[in-house]
Amino acid sequence: MLELTMAMVSGAADAGATAGMLMADAPSDPGAVLRVGRDRAVCRLSPPQDWLFVSRTHLEFRCRIDGAWTVTWVRGSQPDPAAEVRVLTGGSAVPLAYGATTPLPRGGTGEIVVQDRSGPRSVNVGFYHES
Repeated sequence: MLELTMAMVSGAADAGATAGMLMADAPSDPGAVLRVGRDRAVCRLSPPQDWLFVSRTHLEFRCRIDGAWTVTWVRGSQPDPAAEVRVLTGGSAVPLAYGATTPLPRGGTGEIVVQDRSGPRSVNVGFYHES
């Protein structure tokens, strides 16, 4: 089972104010997918529509055949993204390259941070991956 919690954080008017909190989960069945992005038709977790630094489909969590999960920063229509993505696990923050995929630790927790390059806004997706 993979559980996701998404918080939208804005430092605009209220520094560090959380704009919303959403949750989603999926069983660790091979081929299971959870998406994060502005397109509510295909994404289980969506930030506000005017947060254009988040692509229509920005992150894709996918369960592999062995039950392990990966996260992919889906390449959008722009050659240069308006955001940066970091994966925080085990006390370290590792950048996730545009279009890249990385495994999530089994039986672990962490956070994926989508940071707006032009302002103090971020989408923080916490995860818990049961082993």
